[in-house]
Amino acid sequence: MGGFFGTVSVKDCVKDLFYGTDYNSHMGTKRAGMVTFDKDHGFCRSIHNLERSYFRSKFEDELDSFKGCQGLGVISDTDPQPIIINSHLGRYAVVTVAKINNQKEIADELLAQKMHLSEMSANKINQTELVALIINMGKTFVDGINLVYKKIKGSCSMLILTEDGIIAARDFLGRTPIVIGHKEGAYAATSESTCFPNLDFKISRDLGPGEIVKLKADGVEVLQKPFKRKQVCSFLWVYYGFPSSDYEGINVEYVRERNGKCMGEEDDIEADCVCGIPDSGVGFALGYAEGHNIPYKRSVLKYTPTWPRSFTPGNPELRSLVAKMKLIPNSSLLKDKRVVFCDDSIVRGTQLRDNVKTFFDNGAKEVHARISCPPLVYGCPFIGFTSSKSNLELISRRVIKDFEGDENAKLDKYAQTDSEEYNRMVKEIARQLGLTTLKFNKIETLVESIGMSKCDICTHCFDGTSYFANEIDQDEKE
Repeated sequence: MGGFFGTVSVKDCVKDLFYGTDYNSHMGTKRAGMVTFDKDHGFCRSIHNLERSYFRSKFEDELDSFKGCQGLGVISDTDPQPIIINSHLGRYAVVTVAKINNQKEIADELLAQKMHLSEMSANKINQTELVALIINMGKTFVDGINLVYKKIKGSCSMLILTEDGIIAARDFLGRTPIVIGHKEGAYAATSESTCFPNLDFKISRDLGPGEIVKLKADGVEVLQKPFKRKQVCSFLWVYYGFPSSDYEGINVEYVRERNGKCMGEEDDIEADCVCGIPDSGVGFALGYAEGHNIPYKRSVLKYTPTWPRSFTPGNPELRSLVAKMKLIPNSSLLKDKRVVFCDDSIVRGTQLRDNVKTFFDNGAKEVHARISCPPLVYGCPFIGFTSSKSNLELISRRVIKDFEGDENAKLDKYAQTDSEEYNRMVKEIARQLGLTTLKFNKIETLVESIGMSKCDICTHCFDGTSYFANEIDQDEKE
């Protein structure tokens, strides 16, 4: 997915920028970048590959080269960024959290207009550069950002570092978060409010969908009011978010524990203990243990000294190895036990299958899986939460293809809780993974646990429902 952090201060901001960006590291593993602006030194930028190391180790030795009272940092699972631009709007740097499904069509359109694409170091279109080129087509930054909203299919939130502050723009339907924080003499914008406490920032508010603001050291100017419709990604609370982060004023860990408690209260399985698959399954498991009135045990542990992050490599073989290496079973707590283990979701099923086998190999009598969200039946067209290139990488779609001969057949039925097709699919997934039993949470329970209206939450990956609109209707503004 990716995350970013930007700050404007009356004094040097480099340390805040460095640590604020680092607190987004759980959001991606491919690349990271930092850029600062200083009136005397101009823009200073650095980009590093993170696939074999971590953010701090890459940037720590370079901190003295960054100067200025304002800057941006980004953790990206897509393209190298920030991009630095010199245009009729002035000099600026931009970072994005985006998934642009029609980038080739947009690129072809721009090339036909005799524009050029220069950031081709990875032999792919750099979607952040693409966003910058669209912005440059506008008469103002606001005009250009609205062109981005109109042209792209997918989602895009961004931070723009100008010579006179930072512009923050949340995507048209608010799928990905931007949270504003403040402290004396400084403002910041980030994907993760977890960045704020240790840097002494207090949460001011979330940007609304389609809202555009400009941050300066002494305040925030609204350049475009938010729109009424929103489709906040429900997976923020299920998987992406760090437990201490808040989105729309709703805490991640609170939602996970509440979600687990509701499922635990409804479940009738008899078991000796429950454990959570680190990291994002732990809060759900704690809630489940309370709701089902069975003890929580750390039957599986994550080896954090060298495997601190939850995302895993795109290479299937290496991904499987990493998934196995970072989780260590505790056989003393598994032997002769009926174990319920809780996880955030099932995507491919490879890691879960290995976990189940490990539990049985370490003496578990029964292994029951409880998943905090419904089955992922639809691929996500809005946020890149996996490296999947095909819906057939979803275990649910592979099962549907086995049953129907067509992975796209009767999807509405397979997504409907307790339908004949749904129950058959879940039973087969349990069989393939070697589970004693398997249950997914109901979409109604997840929505209730988040506490927002269903129409304000994107649940497309579960039930295929979401807005796809890109046109901006001025009457939609609040």
